[in-house]
Amino acid sequence: MSRKSRHTWAREQAKIADEALLRERLMQLGVRRTVEVHENRTVLVSLTSRGTMRVHRGYAYASDRTLRAILTFLSTSTRRQARKMAEKEVVAFPVDRFVSTRRRQSRRQRPKPGDQRTLRELHRLHAQLNEMHFGGALKRIRFRISDRMRIRLGELTVDMNAGQAVEIAVSRRHIERDAWQEVEHTVLHEMIHQWQAESGHAIDHGSGFRNKAAEIGIEPHAHRVLDATG
Repeated sequence: MSRKSRHTWAREQAKIADEALLRERLMQLGVRRTVEVHENRTVLVSLTSRGTMRVHRGYAYASDRTLRAILTFLSTSTRRQARKMAEKEVVAFPVDRFVSTRRRQSRRQRPKPGDQRTLRELHRLHAQLNEMHFGGALKRIRFRISDRMRIRLGELTVDMNAGQAVEIAVSRRHIERDAWQEVEHTVLHEMIHQWQAESGHAIDHGSGFRNKAAEIGIEPHAHRVLDATG
């Protein structure tokens, strides 16, 4: 076995061990739902519409207090103030200290022909929907077309320290395969999360989100996400 092969094998074994440890610790805290372990630094923890809990692998090394904060944040019964406190606890834990992201950061996505035109259309759509549904109150935001998103249609990135939405990513597969009306629905969904962030609300799919979605006229189907940048 070459040195590179040994390194890859050791890394995979460490990953498997971390995933097993994290699942075991969450079970000890009373989690009985399916847990999916990932390494996505943008979305640290989330709860899918099917009830699957997605948790960053780095939390295998967090304290029980931090793991309980994750459970508090994801619980639909948690009050707003308690969720905000749990959110700060979760974001403060340095997952990058335990899971290297150098390789992920070095592989920058290359723009493709037509991307600039699509981005201009997304910005135009954002401005139009902003005036139509939010009274023009939302800030202009950066858009990104993602090659890596295979399940999610869209995703909002939020700087938790500043409490500001910084980017909306839209799946390239979604843009290329689905009708533009469906892409509009996805953008509008993420704009509700942007409205939550800029209004000081918890970024989730609770009653506030559902009420806003009903007011606008879209279905509130998506994931609750905890985003972090910087």
